Order: sequence, then C-alpha cells, then structure tokens
Amino acid sequence: MIPVKDKYQLRNWELVSVNPNNRDWSWFDFFNFWAVSIQSVIGFSLIASLYLLYDLNSLVVLSGTLVAGLIVFFVANLVGNISQNSGLPFPVILRLSMGFNGARYLGLIRGLIGIFMFGVQTFFISKSLGYIFRIILFNIDSQLLNHEFFLIFFFGLSPIDWFSLIICLIIQFVLFTKGAIFNKNFIKFSSIFIYIGLIIFLIIIISENYVALLSSLLLSTSTENFISRNNIFPFVTVVGTMFAYFSILLVNFGDFARYAKNNSEMRIGNFTLLVNLVLFSLIALLICLGSDIILAQKSITVDRLLTNPNDIIGKINNIHLTIFSLIFIIISSASTNLIANYIPSQNILINFLPNSINLIRSGIIIIILALLISTFWLSILSQPVSLSIFDTLASFLGPIFGVIIADYYFVQNKKINHKELFYPEETTKYLYSSGWNLKALYSVIIGFVFSASTIWNVNLLKFQTFGWLIGALVAYIVYLLLKK
Repeated sequence: MIPVKDKYQLRNWELVSVNPNNRDWSWFDFFNFWAVSIQSVIGFSLIASLYLLYDLNSLVVLSGTLVAGLIVFFVANLVGNISQNSGLPFPVILRLSMGFNGARYLGLIRGLIGIFMFGVQTFFISKSLGYIFRIILFNIDSQLLNHEFFLIFFFGLSPIDWFSLIICLIIQFVLFTKGAIFNKNFIKFSSIFIYIGLIIFLIIIISENYVALLSSLLLSTSTENFISRNNIFPFVTVVGTMFAYFSILLVNFGDFARYAKNNSEMRIGNFTLLVNLVLFSLIALLICLGSDIILAQKSITVDRLLTNPNDIIGKINNIHLTIFSLIFIIISSASTNLIANYIPSQNILINFLPNSINLIRSGIIIIILALLISTFWLSILSQPVSLSIFDTLASFLGPIFGVIIADYYFVQNKKINHKELFYPEETTKYLYSSGWNLKALYSVIIGFVFSASTIWNVNLLKFQTFGWLIGALVAYIVYLLLKK
C-alpha cells in the first residue's frame, strides 16, 4: 500500500508559507498592485468609454465605479486575510476546502484561464513592439517594408510580427522567473512609470489647450438629475461592468496577500484601489478629450471620440510621441500580464506537480502554451465560439471563491494545520474522499450552473457582469447547507 505522504505530491518551496522576514509588502505595494491592474489598454478604454461614449451621467459612472471598487475591496480582504495569516498561496489554500486532488484539478481551471489570457495579452504586446520595429525600419529605408520578405504571412503574422512575438515571450520569461522580490519591484516600477508618463502626456495636452479642454469636459460630462429612477439601471450596469473587470484577480489574490506585512497594511493597500480608480479615471478622461481637441486642430477627422490609446496614437502623426506611447503600453501590458495571468498560472502548475515543476519549468510550460495561443489567436481563438468557451470556464471562479470563504471562516473556524497540508497522514482531514471534498465539488458545480446561466440563457444576459458574484453566493450557501 502506498503511504499517504508519498501518494500525494504536495511539497515545493514555492508553495510553503512565506518566511516572516519576506513578508514585506506595505500598503504602497498594494497601491501599485491595483494601479497595475487598471493601467492596461483595456482598463483605459473601458473607463473612458463609460464616461464618454454611452451617454451616461458622469456622477452615475463615478459612483458606480467606486461602489464596484468597494465590493472588490471587501472581497479581496476576505480571501486575502486567509493567505496573509497563513503565508500560503491560492492553490494551497484551495487544499483546505477541496482536498489535495480537488485543489490540483479545480485549481487547474484558473491556471488554464491565466495561460490563455497570458497568450492573448502577449499577442497584443507583440503588436505594439512590432509597430516600433516598423517605425525603425521605415526610418532606415522607407521602401524596406515593401520588400517581399516582409509581406509573407504565416497564420496571419508577418516576419516582423513573429519576431516581435518571440522577443516578447523571451523577455517575459526572463523577467517573470526571477522570483517574488523582482516581481514586487517590477510592479512598483511599472505603476510609477506609467502614472508619470500619463501625467507628462496630460500636461503636454493641457499646457496649450486648457481652455478648450475645460469646455469640452463640461460639455461631455453630464451631472444633472443624478438621483433619478432612470439612472438606477445604468448605475447597476457600471457597478457590474467594473467589478467584472477586476474579478479575475480576486480568487487568487492570496498569491500576493501572502507577502503583506500585516492585515492592516493589506487593507489600507486594498482601499487605495478607490484612489487609483478616481486618479486613473480623471487622467483617462482628460487625455481622450485633449487628444480629440488636438486632432480637430490638425483637421484630422474621426468617426467618433477615440478612447483606445492605440487609436489615439495612430491618428497623431508624431514618431517620437508614438514610440514613447508604445513603450508605455508595452510596460503596462506586461505588468498586468504578470499579476493577472503569469503568477497565478505559475503557482497552479507548481501545485499540480510540486515535486517536478519549479519556477523555470512552469515558466517554460506557460511560454510554450502562450506561443500556441498567440499563433492561433487570429484564426481560431478570437472567434465568438472560442471566447464563449473561455467565458464559460471562467464561470467556475466565483463558485470556487464562495466555497473557500465558507469553508475557512465557518467550517474550519479560521484554523489551518500547516503540517497536514504538506505531510498528510491517514487521518489527515484534508484527504476527504481520496483527495476530493465531494461536498465542495457539488457546491462548485451548482454555483457554476447559476453563474454560467448568465452566459447561456439569453434572458439572463443582463446579469452576466454579476455572474461571478452570483456563482460565489450560490456555492457559499450550498456548501454551508451541505456541511450542516
């Protein structure tokens, strides 16, 4: 008979509790974490669009955004407390409620989502890098890009695109496998660097156009009749949309909370998400309006107000500004890729085969799979069917969160047996049924049905942005009822 401790591969230095001396994340580090989470092209476009394109009351957008931030703050604290107190990452915390095998396979869902998004994000980062290479080649020889070699396409990508993609994957692999200390410093650098760049760009715009910009701001933002029945649905929509944007970070927030100095530092840091939302919203709003004014002054016509940074720099015919902007987009996208996709996937893979996979090997697996995803993104994976499958898979995350919270706070009574998590005996409670907590599994499946219904059922599509919360709440209740 195989001893229990050998049957389950559980031990890896990357998964054990963080040494107290290495718990050095202050509130400012979490400020940078949340800054990086929103400083992406998607975050910029989303916030600017809510204010400028959908004819919404500006106070509705602001209040809805802040309410969503408060929900994220509350949820992040709930799951963050577990890892901060124990020093354990998300996949190990998952062992408490799901069992050893349950944590490996259900955790793999989050890993697959992270790897998929890492590949997609890398594809778009490589496009920005490719633009820089094209600008350089064009300035060397304006006819060089017309050479037939650069017009060869394979899977929709030219030689420059392939070169940019490989370079992006290699650079991310080299940077992201350096460990926790480097990751923290990279997140800090990216957060500060992007904010400084945005502020400099904003100052350039305001310095010559502040009167026109102020007028445009007053015309484009409506604040009348804020308290109105007609604003209830838009308010709820904004709350759901903004929460959905952050939801992918929440289930594995413990991967970062484990490094917090204490709970107080973590909570203060999480609260700074609201500061980031207000600051970034103001900057994004002013840059979009200012860019529109500059385009009008240059007699450059556009069909609508531009809210995507790539569209804005594409219309402004300034090589230096374009390269400057693309560098910022690359750095912001890479840091977002790190916290939202790479680190969660890395920890999940290590937990899946702890005795065989380390930082380097997990990184190689992520890079290879990301290359495949990037290769097939244009031809297959960007299609609606593929994206629906991805959204459906993501519907598991809310229910998994709900079970974790119910189990830790009300079943385990906030107690963790660290030794049994890594060195199980026959009587170890985390074994459950052959490594599976069946009640937790049932709860996740039931919660998943409710969460995924907001995607599958056309009558429930209006609740899709709340699918994560719905699934979490259902799984939470079902698990507590089953454990009674």
